[in-house]
Amino acid sequence: MLIERQIYKKIKPFLGSKETIVITGMRRVGKTTLLKYIFQQIKSENKLTIDLENPLNRKIFEEVDYERIKTSLAGLGLDFKKKAYLFLDEIQFSSNMPSVVKYLLDHYKVKFFLTGSASFYLKNLFSESLAGRKFLFELFPFSFQEFLALKGKDLIVPKKPTQFLWQKFNSFYEEYLEFGGFPEVILKTNKQEKIKALQEVFSSYFQMEVKQLGDFKKDEKIRDMLLLLAERVGSKLDVQKLSQELGIARETVYQYLAFLEGTYFIHIVRPFSQSRDIEIRKTPKLYLCDCGLANQIAKLNRGSLFEQAIFQALKLKGDVKYYQRKSGTEVDFILNKKSAFEVKITPQQTDLNGLVRVCQEISIKDYKLISFNYSKLNKVIYGFEV
Repeated sequence: MLIERQIYKKIKPFLGSKETIVITGMRRVGKTTLLKYIFQQIKSENKLTIDLENPLNRKIFEEVDYERIKTSLAGLGLDFKKKAYLFLDEIQFSSNMPSVVKYLLDHYKVKFFLTGSASFYLKNLFSESLAGRKFLFELFPFSFQEFLALKGKDLIVPKKPTQFLWQKFNSFYEEYLEFGGFPEVILKTNKQEKIKALQEVFSSYFQMEVKQLGDFKKDEKIRDMLLLLAERVGSKLDVQKLSQELGIARETVYQYLAFLEGTYFIHIVRPFSQSRDIEIRKTPKLYLCDCGLANQIAKLNRGSLFEQAIFQALKLKGDVKYYQRKSGTEVDFILNKKSAFEVKITPQQTDLNGLVRVCQEISIKDYKLISFNYSKLNKVIYGFEV
């Protein structure tokens, strides 16, 4: 089932531009399906899709003479005498792809659409060869609104829902919270199938990203760190403690964290501050890529799981940070340096009062409590509204 992803609205203005469109994100978030959707939107018949996860297809791009690559593509039906559209899926499997893309861009009228699952790989390899000639888009697991669309629920999330509407949407949100936003998981029809699909997502990530791309000496150490991190969703990142628990050097922990963040398994949220130096010194917080995956790995409590889901929703809207006073008082999330959000299962008036005081101190005028349960407090929204 092809549905329009929210990110497509950002990609659409650049469909006719000369620049290469690069779509990256964690494995199994729907990059291939998005590529197919974009392929359908291109009206030209002079277009071709190639899946580079297939070893036979990779041979096309292994030629030393790039003109022979062009000949092979022409043999598959691409006409290089006019504007051509080439869609390449899973480009991380072809190591010389940046130079091939650059050559064809320099010599022919080719519009490229590329997908790959490893952010650090794509950014490093394409940073110089396609400097100023590419647009990079990051795809994440389905938002709650996309979740509803994929399930065939033509529902528009209401603003200021009544208790009746809250119950209607919260029943769907409960499922989203427990099983997350990976498309293959959403499409499963019972709990056992969803759990098995989540296990497959994790296994696929570990086998294809960690073991193949990571090339680590001790796979079991980074596996154990994955499990420890899942238990720490929403917590501050204590590198020293991780180092001690895993029995590895701090430098190795930092190396693992960089890899896991670069391949979208984790997200590191840094503190909000008016001073860049202070922001760097303070301890960051940690979230995973998906609430369902976090729940499957660590069996999180409802509060941590809800906070993880809210982080995912806010991440789609821009830059996410958190704020903490020296006294210890926190605001869970600061979005784009201008909106504050405090996440509560059942918020109280004291929570709102505290949020107001902190926001006055840091000069943020837009603030809201995000509640899981129904609430009659002012300045409250629900998880399914974010």
